[in-house]
Amino acid sequence: MRLLETVAGHDYGAPAKQLARETGLALPTTYHLLRTLVHEGYLRRDKGLFFLGEAAERLSSSGAEQKRRSTVVDTLARWRDAIGAPVYYAVYREGEIDVVCVSDTPANPAVEEWADFRETGHAHAVGQCLLSQLDEEARRDHLDRHPVRPVTPYTVRDDHGLLRRLERTRRMEPVMERQEYVLGAVCAAIPITVGGTAAAMAISLPAHQADRLLPAAQRLQTEMGRLVGSLALSISI
Repeated sequence: MRLLETVAGHDYGAPAKQLARETGLALPTTYHLLRTLVHEGYLRRDKGLFFLGEAAERLSSSGAEQKRRSTVVDTLARWRDAIGAPVYYAVYREGEIDVVCVSDTPANPAVEEWADFRETGHAHAVGQCLLSQLDEEARRDHLDRHPVRPVTPYTVRDDHGLLRRLERTRRMEPVMERQEYVLGAVCAAIPITVGGTAAAMAISLPAHQADRLLPAAQRLQTEMGRLVGSLALSISI
């Protein structure tokens, strides 16, 4: 079971020696168990790496979830490289903002979460985009639990100001904020709504590149439109 759990934690597979090290099993024991699990269909081997097999996928949704997550990770990395900016994927789940995946590079690093993203949704583009997709009751419930408070000198000052801004947000338009969450960074988020789930893709740029923000957001929105089906299937990760 430890081997299966460890393999499930590696989206791109793992070799036997790494699995032995991470599970604390002796290498000969690891090889024996891996051969058995492959024979029984719980694992599969490809080019020296081990992945969950069909039998394991029948026992749980780990395999399908792994594939969906891998699809999102690969897609965000492709957009990140095309746009030249970090890309974020977030959903509003069980009353909270959940930043599911972030794709960045050393040359274009993501914004550091110096204040909890869940508690400061009023201050960043991701949170504002998700809140704009909620109905009035859900918005007020969120703000009751996570009140508006200044994060930087540019942050919206109170609930009334935020709600007015959200009401003015047009459906499917990019939501942009400039240095409201962190000084020195500007961000834009694109809404994704599938069924009852609110989700968003976002980018961030250094403040001195603010003139790139809208064109980059529009580029992201165009790229998203080409893959809306696969994104919809991946919202549940």
